Amino acid sequence: MINYIIQLLLFQTLFLAVYDLFLQKETFFKWNRIYLLVTPMLSFIIPLLKLESFRQTVPQDYMVYLPEVVINPQVLIEKSSSLEIIFGAASIIFYVGIGLFFILFLIRLTKILKLIFSSKSIKKDNYTLIVLDEKQSAFSFFNYIFINNNLLENQDLQIIQHELIHCKHRHSLDLLYFELLKIVLWFNPMVYVYQKRITLLHEYISDAEVVKETDKIEYFSKLLAETFNVENISFINQFFKHSLIKKRIVMITKEKSQKIKQLKYLLVAPLLLSMLLLSSFESNSIENLKNIPLGNDTFFKEDTAALKTLDSIKQENVVPFALIENAPVFPDCVGDEEKLRTCLQEKIANHVSANFNPGLAKELGLKTGLKKVFVMFIIDDEGNIIDVQAKAPHKKLEEEAIRVINSLPKMTPGINKGKMVGVKYSLPIAFMVEGEKQEGIDANNESKVNPLYILDGKEISKEELNKIDAKIIKSMNVIKGEEALKKYGDKGKNGVVEIVIKQ
Repeated sequence: MINYIIQLLLFQTLFLAVYDLFLQKETFFKWNRIYLLVTPMLSFIIPLLKLESFRQTVPQDYMVYLPEVVINPQVLIEKSSSLEIIFGAASIIFYVGIGLFFILFLIRLTKILKLIFSSKSIKKDNYTLIVLDEKQSAFSFFNYIFINNNLLENQDLQIIQHELIHCKHRHSLDLLYFELLKIVLWFNPMVYVYQKRITLLHEYISDAEVVKETDKIEYFSKLLAETFNVENISFINQFFKHSLIKKRIVMITKEKSQKIKQLKYLLVAPLLLSMLLLSSFESNSIENLKNIPLGNDTFFKEDTAALKTLDSIKQENVVPFALIENAPVFPDCVGDEEKLRTCLQEKIANHVSANFNPGLAKELGLKTGLKKVFVMFIIDDEGNIIDVQAKAPHKKLEEEAIRVINSLPKMTPGINKGKMVGVKYSLPIAFMVEGEKQEGIDANNESKVNPLYILDGKEISKEELNKIDAKIIKSMNVIKGEEALKKYGDKGKNGVVEIVIKQ
């Protein structure tokens, strides 16, 4: 989801950059309007496209990112709990933002409706004039034109004519379209920029049609002489807006753009191609992992710096994982291709859990807390484990990780196009370094309060929990507060961790 939002913001930024640099100053108003209305929606769609032809042209990922091996299941539980809180808070903020922006929209809409029903109205053939006594303003909303009584008495017909063009071209629909985007994507600054661009373009369109039937000098005078107290509402078309006047006058005086300049719109083609390429590349990187069960605590390029220091393993006869016809097979694994890949991952995780010595970190005097070791290795074209490298907080931990990986049994090598090939793997190992404890006090002199642990409906101790192999855990649920007290009584006052084991 985060990757999708990043691509959405990037694509909208690129579309706006093309508009501002090449299209905004041209007089192709209708084409510019289409551009500003269509490109935000393309930004939503392109990240979702998965085109096979593009996937085949992008570089393939040469590494399989295996799920993180957690030596101590308590680490997994604590991390799952913290991630659950973070994502829960983010979701709450997101929906609260939607609610607030929707309320603001309703308040502004109510303000417009109040003016319609409380002010004097004059019915015309294709529109309705709403006469305002107090507000020195002129603006339109769908087929309603709001105008100050003094302007009406002075027969400022140019203003009405200007606003009529907004009504004719249904400019209010454009603005409501961006209001909807602002409610759903209230955190996206590009939506606000888009709305400003379309608002200015609406004025260009109306000005261009009005000056066809009136003197430009007279129209300039009207724009400069009047100062209106306009409504601060983003989805109405305002005749006068200080920030737009200079740009409108410049555009009115501008010569009509030559038709050959319409070729500028062809710039969209390479831009779309680049976006599709980027989107397909990102999709492809994830697709490489499609047959690996990632679980709730998967490492996926989360420590780029650590990986870059390791990524010097030779690439000879190593095939991108996405292109492998048959992945390497761990001894005794059987089944179809998907089951074999799953079995390989589970067997490697079990081997590491059984053989890695997490107590070594404590012996080395490392600080308490979560520690990680990043390992890279190749299962070569003969099924041997080669080129093992590791990155850890201490040299001894690196040596321990290399020892454990080198002790893996010989595999059946991967096959591609009938030929034995090597496959490169990345494996993160996580464990907790605990400090010395004294009767409920940990090494940091902080009170140690454990939650209630429930395994398949039965209460267990923390020591029993730590003996559980993380790979056999099916699900975990953390409950706190009133919910925990209601379900487990006073035992649940410090929170409850419910664990279900795979059958």
